[in-house]
Amino acid sequence: MAQAIRLHGFGGPEVLALEEVDLAPPGPGEVRLRQTAIGLNFIDCYHRSGLYPQPLPAGIGLEAAAVVEALGPGVAGLAPGDRVAYCLAPIGAYATHRNYPADHLVKVPDGVSDQQAASLMLQGLTAWYLLHRTYPVKAGETVLFHAAAGGVGLIACQWARHLGVRLIGTAGSPEKAELAKAHGAAEVILYRAEDVPKRVRELTGGKGVPVVYDSVGKDTWEGSLDSLAVRGLMVTFGNASGPVPPVSPGVLSAKGSLYLTRPTLFHYIGEKSERDDAAASLFDLVARGVIKTNVRQSFPLAEAAAAHRALEARQTVGSTVLLP
Repeated sequence: MAQAIRLHGFGGPEVLALEEVDLAPPGPGEVRLRQTAIGLNFIDCYHRSGLYPQPLPAGIGLEAAAVVEALGPGVAGLAPGDRVAYCLAPIGAYATHRNYPADHLVKVPDGVSDQQAASLMLQGLTAWYLLHRTYPVKAGETVLFHAAAGGVGLIACQWARHLGVRLIGTAGSPEKAELAKAHGAAEVILYRAEDVPKRVRELTGGKGVPVVYDSVGKDTWEGSLDSLAVRGLMVTFGNASGPVPPVSPGVLSAKGSLYLTRPTLFHYIGEKSERDDAAASLFDLVARGVIKTNVRQSFPLAEAAAAHRALEARQTVGSTVLLP
């Protein structure tokens, strides 16, 4: 019988419950998946806590690698045994088996492992849209990327280096700083010991950067704005330290006619053609060794609560997967 982590209420990691579930045959446009590796992401914590509420009871998790076991009516282009991955709703990736929309899947090529795919889809495609769509970086530019030793950060470091971009990262410890540098960050600021905006100005000849990519949220908000050049773009794409406080447009004017955006991955890969192209670009760089994945921790699916605690305590480095 299939097992899945279910939510019957919002709260801390203790609300994550492993249960046996009955699966009906896959419906029209669906496939039955046997999950092989599940990606752990901060958005999972937001769903669990209720910051991003959903009707209860509910599953949790958006990203996984899997093997197709059965096809529902009307499914074409897939066959039992195909290796696939996904990072879109419906939520419910924390499971051993599940039914899932076939057109949301991408095929995983040879040369990319299941754990790599499970850790890459959401984080890798997030790095893709940030660097190629939200603010398309250009060779020779300098950018600031917070949490550079995190899952998205380490991918972004490597991708930026490949594109000829000078990435200044932030990290919470010397060990994490060295890890970010080893993956392509040109400079890393220890945010607990250094004044981030001051150091950014020093590294950019006083100008600041044209873009800041910030998934930390409340704790880095002011410093991020103060690190931007005139007409710079503030990209706030996460809330690891809590939501950003309400913003007055006058603040953006006073700090240099700044731009502000709060993007989300799902608005960049909602179309199947764009999603397939983005995944193909990502998997190609992985297969060629340009981007090396960073699965640094794994937990059994039954220990999802422990994985959430480690993630929220910032005890993880790189990517984490749950194994069914």
